[in-house]
Amino acid sequence: MIHRNTDGTADRAPQAAGLAAWRQAGLRFAHGGLGQFYRRGGAGSAGALLCLHGFPTASWDWHALWPTLVARFARVLAPDLLGFGWSDKPPGHAYSVLDQADRCEALLAAEGVRRVHLLAHDLGDSVAQELLARDLARRAEGAEGLIVLSAVFLNGGLFPEVHRPRLVQRLLLTPLGPWLVRRYDARRFGRSLAAVFGPRTQPSAQQLQEFWQLLCHDDGLRVLPQLIGYIPERRARRARWVGALQRTPAPLRLIVGLADPVSGAPLAARYSACVPRADVVPLPGIGHYPQIEAAEAVAADFLAFHDRLAARGGPA
Repeated sequence: MIHRNTDGTADRAPQAAGLAAWRQAGLRFAHGGLGQFYRRGGAGSAGALLCLHGFPTASWDWHALWPTLVARFARVLAPDLLGFGWSDKPPGHAYSVLDQADRCEALLAAEGVRRVHLLAHDLGDSVAQELLARDLARRAEGAEGLIVLSAVFLNGGLFPEVHRPRLVQRLLLTPLGPWLVRRYDARRFGRSLAAVFGPRTQPSAQQLQEFWQLLCHDDGLRVLPQLIGYIPERRARRARWVGALQRTPAPLRLIVGLADPVSGAPLAARYSACVPRADVVPLPGIGHYPQIEAAEAVAADFLAFHDRLAARGGPA
């Protein structure tokens, strides 16, 4: 079920917006009794695009790319995954990548989208891998359902063996997690987040405040130990999710900030070694958030990928 916020027309305007305007221009989607915030836009002709953000941020991560994306695609959907940003954050929920993928499929179905391109980052990479795995299974069975046309990945744990979680992430996975979040504050958060950015592309004080505001909305800190469960889930489902990268017929591209201490240069090397016809675009000096640190470069590399698909007569 979809409910429009007060300013529906803003979703069609291809201008970048501040955090408050981003929220006001959003929509709400309800699935299984839980609500999610999402942005919708689009003025182009290149089909539908689903943007999947990472941990611990939200759809706001895509705001610098938004004008480019909505100018190219007929429909762009960017949800706050459950537990993040302005979406509901139920403390007793069994958060998982599978559940997030279910909710993305439900959103796409409600929007009438049956064929979709993906743009994913961090946790969103794992959600995208699960969507690719489901698409593969349906194709093998001749079943109907969502068709993934292409996927572009940014930095994330596509291969758990080369993913290097930060200390705070490892602690959140232990019994100390609930204790840790009760003592978390804006200063500690800012220092931790800045550490995964490139040395010359550090986030501004305003950006860190925006991230912190989204994290704290609706007492979001309390669910962080549950949300971080995607890290062991990646290990448990490695065969399925890496297999999806290796067997999908959908064209793929990895755009990767090499200075990322979590999933940078080792990810690029592993992807090149494991994925057939690997298409890797390295960004030297860029950290974990290329869509924020190097938005123009990411936009250009993303559009170049889709230009190539269009030139080959690829599906829209």
